[in-house]
Amino acid sequence: MTAKFNTLRSFFGSLGVEAIYLTSSVSHRYFTGFDNPDGAIFVTEDEIYALEDFRYMEIASDTIGAYCTVIAPECSFKDAIKAIAKQKKIKRIGFENRFMSVAEFERLNDGFGAEFIGIGDTVSKMREIKTEREILCIREAQEITDLAFEHILKVLDPKMTECDVAIELEYFMRRNGASDKSFDTIAISGEKSSMPHGVPAPVKLQKGFLTMDFGCVIDGYHSDMTRTVSIGKASHEMKKIYETVLLAQKSALEILKAGVKCCDADKAARDIIYKDYRGCFGHSLGHSVGLEIHETPCLSPRWENELVCGNVITVEPGIYIPKFGGVRIEDLVVIRDGGIENLTHSPKELVEIC
Repeated sequence: MTAKFNTLRSFFGSLGVEAIYLTSSVSHRYFTGFDNPDGAIFVTEDEIYALEDFRYMEIASDTIGAYCTVIAPECSFKDAIKAIAKQKKIKRIGFENRFMSVAEFERLNDGFGAEFIGIGDTVSKMREIKTEREILCIREAQEITDLAFEHILKVLDPKMTECDVAIELEYFMRRNGASDKSFDTIAISGEKSSMPHGVPAPVKLQKGFLTMDFGCVIDGYHSDMTRTVSIGKASHEMKKIYETVLLAQKSALEILKAGVKCCDADKAARDIIYKDYRGCFGHSLGHSVGLEIHETPCLSPRWENELVCGNVITVEPGIYIPKFGGVRIEDLVVIRDGGIENLTHSPKELVEIC
């Protein structure tokens, strides 16, 4: 963990700061490995302070006390870091302006006696490249997600409701080792499947497409996948839409590797979809996944950055036609030198549930 802090310190000069105050729960977990939604980290040139309230003091001392000075301030976190800053004569402090509200910043800044400087996406950029340990957690989460899809195919019945499907997927993942779901599971059918982020309802599955977008969490790291099946026999047009999405995904997967521009990967999929379904693919091709379900980089037409080894990213083209239905197929991949490691192993042929 100390290597991550040393990397953070290497940005002090370019950011123009002498310390950084980390207040987001995701940064707390990323830098320490300890999950505390109410803690904060204060990083100076020569020390790391973990500010924890009484509820987390014992476990924090046991888990991160070897390399952090763990403090349970009797006063506020602000007063604690103010005292440290005064002692060390720190005048410029970086803070996570991506996560801190204006009201929180005003309370922090009021009468502090040092200048606070926003560090922007410094930490999120660090998190873009996953370590092999992080990839292992994501791989394990995806393995459970794959098993959940295998399970749902065995129990799917047209008499089930959308909520039944979502709950079954979530329960299976929790029962098989996940600590949580990655996000609110999407299970939408019939005409409603044209809504990329539609919400499951307590209504019987409608004939047509059933899109299931789901994932789970292992040690804080998320998985994410989408599969679409047909409730009832698929029509000719449904099969055409499905095969178009599948071809678009395969085309993107084939070109993905370190050095490829994010926008070029998106274009590889979008060009295929737009031949017959222009305007029906309104979101980007994919997003990175890690301690948060949506991270950077993104496979987007507007994202010209090049992919690098260690990026973990979704590849999820879709076609959505209002009042008809929609298809999305999503895999989770690791960018490697010369190609990808696809963490998703669920089949992609169109399944008909009759």
